[in-house]
Amino acid sequence: MDREVRVRFAPSPTGPLHIGGVRTALYNYLFARHNGGKMLLRIEDTDSNRFVPGAEDYIVESLRWLGIEIDEGVGHGGNDGPYRQSERRDIYRQYVSQLLDADRAYIAFDTPEELEAARAATPNFQYDATTRMSMRNSLTMPADEVKRLIDGGEKYVVRFKIEPGRLVEVDDLLRGKVTIKSDILDDKVLYKSADDLPTYHLANIVDDHLMRVSHVIRGEEWLPSAPLHVLLYEAFGWTDTMPAFVHLPLLLKPDGKGKLSKRDGDRLGFPVFPLEWHDPASGNISSGYRESGYLPEAVINFLALLGWNPGDDTEIMSMDELIERFSFDHCSRSGAKFAYEKGKWFNHHYLQALDDARLAEMFKPVLRDNGVNPDDFSDDYIARAVAMVKGRINFVKDLWDQAAFFFKAPTTYDPKAIKKRWSADTPAIMTELIAQLNALPDFSSAAAEQPILDWITANNYHMGNVMNAFRLAVVGECKGPHMFDITELLGRDETVTRLQTAIDRIKPDEPAI
Repeated sequence: MDREVRVRFAPSPTGPLHIGGVRTALYNYLFARHNGGKMLLRIEDTDSNRFVPGAEDYIVESLRWLGIEIDEGVGHGGNDGPYRQSERRDIYRQYVSQLLDADRAYIAFDTPEELEAARAATPNFQYDATTRMSMRNSLTMPADEVKRLIDGGEKYVVRFKIEPGRLVEVDDLLRGKVTIKSDILDDKVLYKSADDLPTYHLANIVDDHLMRVSHVIRGEEWLPSAPLHVLLYEAFGWTDTMPAFVHLPLLLKPDGKGKLSKRDGDRLGFPVFPLEWHDPASGNISSGYRESGYLPEAVINFLALLGWNPGDDTEIMSMDELIERFSFDHCSRSGAKFAYEKGKWFNHHYLQALDDARLAEMFKPVLRDNGVNPDDFSDDYIARAVAMVKGRINFVKDLWDQAAFFFKAPTTYDPKAIKKRWSADTPAIMTELIAQLNALPDFSSAAAEQPILDWITANNYHMGNVMNAFRLAVVGECKGPHMFDITELLGRDETVTRLQTAIDRIKPDEPAI
């Protein structure tokens, strides 16, 4: 296309960023990068009543963690700022005046009580061409009265003047041409004198034009407002620079019908926010993907495929690969069920692909949380322990359940395993095993395994019972990676000490092995 691709992500700082908003930001980013364009971050904070402290910083940090890079905007600067709408009052005023002067908008003084009375008197009331002449506005009042009220400090709004009898066409890259009759549109409020700020409808049109936005990529919930935005572009004479629209499908509940909500996450045990959120009003804490142990690349890969596919069965894609392959040709027009279990699958894959040393560093805080000082172990030791068990985990925190025995000798033993594997003869056999282990010239896994297995066979011991009793003594239960890999890492002294401790503590009550 001839125009430079410039997209914008424009959230409101009214709370934490929902995962659906993250996907919208991601699709904006992938589209922009695929086409060599720019990504803008604009904060739409014109509704001062809904502003939540900390929400803007949360949005910026979420995008940074996910690797969605911003070229211009809040926290990044640029030539088209300010990028907070609350800081652009002077800019918006001139465009409000332009619409008023062109008779494309009018001033309305109706109070909340008067509007409520109108709704009560007229079923399905909306402020439009059929009702505006019965209301208290500059179309029904003398100009000097309008001036007197404004000069006297009377609160007012500016409404867009929608003319009936038109077919308004919205060209959507995903949904095709959408045609709406102007008769069903109401005269939307564009500006409120109470806080000297525009509403979303005016502010985003003015900003998109001035910031040279080429594509407006947003959720399908904004589709009903698109005809109004088309009419506003026409009213300002900006049709040549009107952006292309893309209205993305919703993220749906994993079960049942309807839009994905925080309640679904609470009910089914998964986050719906990228980062943990601390509500400044209630003090409530909502879980986040980062704090729940998800890797950002896993979240990105997972979200990208909720409503889009690359045209084949490929699932694992890096950010660079997603950028290379992304287009709206393979984007669905219907909602995507939020298959949160698939998100765990992606996280498992990306954890397996991590370098063991990096995974070990990520595991260190988990060790500390469980009373282990990681400084008591070498980095190589921790990395080798992690490498042995990482195939069984979906999250870094899962490493503790799988690898705790590498860092803490067992103090209790699985009762079911004792009953099945530890008999009256087991202590004597384990004592013999200690002697065999002490006699090994090489305690590495490869060197130790066959001599011990040969010893078991030569003495006609039950292979499964002896090896499981060995594992029970060293690990505390009958689980874990290859036994001789475990003992190699623990070392001869620690292995023998654990065997002797088990002999002393476990009391057999079953027939002989």
